[in-house]
Formats: sequence, structure tokens, C-alpha cells
Amino acid sequence: MNLPTVKQLRYFIALESHEHFGKAAEACFVSQSAFSTAIRELETTLEVQLVDRTNKNVTVTHVGRQIAVEARRCLRDIENLVELARSNHAPLTGELRVGIIPTIAPFLLPRVLPPLRQQFPNLRLYLSEDITQRVYEKLMHGELDLIIIALPYALRNVEVMSLFKDRFFLACREDTRHTRPKHHIFNDLDPESILLLEDGHCLRDHTLSACHLQDMDKISRFTASSLLTLTQMVDADLGISYLPEMVKGSTLLTGTNVKIWPLQEESYREIGLAWRRGSAREVEFKQLGAFIKTTWLKLLEAV
Repeated sequence: MNLPTVKQLRYFIALESHEHFGKAAEACFVSQSAFSTAIRELETTLEVQLVDRTNKNVTVTHVGRQIAVEARRCLRDIENLVELARSNHAPLTGELRVGIIPTIAPFLLPRVLPPLRQQFPNLRLYLSEDITQRVYEKLMHGELDLIIIALPYALRNVEVMSLFKDRFFLACREDTRHTRPKHHIFNDLDPESILLLEDGHCLRDHTLSACHLQDMDKISRFTASSLLTLTQMVDADLGISYLPEMVKGSTLLTGTNVKIWPLQEESYREIGLAWRRGSAREVEFKQLGAFIKTTWLKLLEAV
């Protein structure tokens, strides 16, 4: 019996996700001609048409969608086999694919990665930065081993390890016209005074929830696509915002007149790790989490 190869399955999963030969080939770091050949060989092996091809579009057939689901399961099983073999090696060695969200990556990574590389020189860390939903999907599709995200967030079929609390601070100019920074009272804010990230960023939801921002009239219609843009809007005194503690000591506020002040109530998001339930590398992931937690808490004490 002829069986499909792992490479063919990976290519087809990419094609099913992108529904475009060029984009899927690029995502797999292979030429489009080699990619197309592999898909045709997979169809020949399975004796079924996986995609309908036209000059402009690629449509995955009904049976192709079913095969893509099973292909993902097959790849996860193969990866579990590899993880099981690696579990007999020294911990935190070899390749580790980690997804991380953009409201954590620029603040956590520059401070944690140098001591991590020093402590575990044989660990090859591949990083993928994206919003929470997409890194979670990549984790469940087997494209990532581990993700670093902000909690709470609805997750299924994963194990979660909480690392530390990331408190929220008021962020504004000291001479802002919107509030008195040292005596900030939410109810005294004018309508549309609060600037937040756009929908899709979990930091927006965490800010609304943790800071108890229930009066939506005070939330500005104008949103930012990144923390850098949000900070620039605050620096122009277009409004005030709330930033996580991990921005302290970072370059985000450098060159601006934006300062941060603690809030009267304890408002925070949790930073945590998540991995697929049943992973053979669970002990290793927990060891990594403990290292990140210890390193970060030491850094906070020094700031």
C-alpha cells in the first residue's frame, strides 16, 4: 500500500488553510512548482481529487476538507511520537516552537531570552508572534509546541500554567487635560476619553474587564492597531489609556511624555503558558515556565 508522506500532508494542510497555491507554497518555504507536484502526488496516492483548480481560485473539495482534518490528527500523532523520544533527552534541548502575542513579546522576550540562552545553550527557540486566537489555532494544528498568552482566555484541550500577574497602570501625560493622574477617578472622565486597542487584541478585553470599564460612552471610537500606536495617541493627549506593568523599563515610552501611575484597585491580567493536553514534553514546559517566572519576578524587583 502506498502511503502519503509527512511532507505531502503538511503541504496539503497549508493549502487547505490558505486556499492559494502561491501563499501555501510560501508558507512552506518551497517553490510553487514543487508544492503543486507534491499535491498532485498526494491525490494520486489517495486516488481522490482534493482540490478543484481554476485560473484564479483553488477550492478544496468536500472529501479534501475531511482529509485535512485527519491529516492534522496524523501529524499531531507523529509529533507526539517525536516528543516522546525527545523526553528521554536532556530537558530544554533541541527545537521548541513557541507562539507569543504582540502585547507580551516586545516586553518579555528581550529580558528573558538572554538568561534563557545562557542557562540552556542547546535549546533552539523558534518564535511566532500573532494574536491569541491565531497562535492557539497553530498550537492545536501542531504548528507550535507552546504558546505564551494573557489570561483569562477561552481555551480547549490544553494545559495552562499561570506565570505571574501583570498589573494595569494608568497611562497619560502628566499635564493631560483628561484626568488628574495622581487622583484618577474613572467616573470623572469625559465621554470618549479612553483609548484602547482595536477588536481582536485580547489586551482590549482584559483592560475592559480588569479595570472595570463598564461605561462604554467613555471609550473612544478611535482605536489603535498596536501598543506603539496607542502610546503615540496618548502622547498627543487624544485620551488616556491603561497599560500593563511589563511596559515599565521598556522602550515603549522612550521619547514620549507618557507616564504610568498605579491604579487604586488591583487590576491585572495573568501571563501564562499553554500546550496541548497529553504532550510528552509537559515536564519540560513546566520547567521553562518556572524559569520564566523566576527570571521575570527578579527583573520586576530591580525595576
